[in-house]
Amino acid sequence: MARKSSKDKPALTHIDAKGEARMVDVSAKPATERTAIAEGCVVMSAATLDLIVSGNAKKGDVLGTARVAGIIAAKRTSDLIPLCHPLALSKVTLDIAPDKNCPAASYAPRSKSPGPTGVEMEALTAVAVACLTIYDMIKAAERGVRIQNIRLVEKKGGKSGHYRARD
Repeated sequence: MARKSSKDKPALTHIDAKGEARMVDVSAKPATERTAIAEGCVVMSAATLDLIVSGNAKKGDVLGTARVAGIIAAKRTSDLIPLCHPLALSKVTLDIAPDKNCPAASYAPRSKSPGPTGVEMEALTAVAVACLTIYDMIKAAERGVRIQNIRLVEKKGGKSGHYRARD
């Protein structure tokens, strides 16, 4: 049996009274502009990051390919996450910033949709797939690459309002 919402333990919205998984009914929710930002990091050696930044990776344009892969992933999120609603995304962007101090490539996808449900899953899926694409494109140069710190940074819109992660 699913737990009821309380101050100590919030209810899980994708679990019904019998404890079974369900898709949330959003038909009565108003359409509002909703945005989400997620981030992730691909940690690698400085030499591998130099290959990416210089455009000399054997498989081609790593950052451009990762950017397109993340956008496609955001658009296909409901095909990958079973109880996620299909959304009419109005905008998806991926900002990629190589960081020579880490060294890493960080991704901050921004998703936007005018609808009855949020776009957090689309932003998170975009960053995860962009990071996986980087790994795929550079694994011949370095197998020890780490994907880490994928998280929701900010979301706006909807009933729950504005959320901003603490650093």
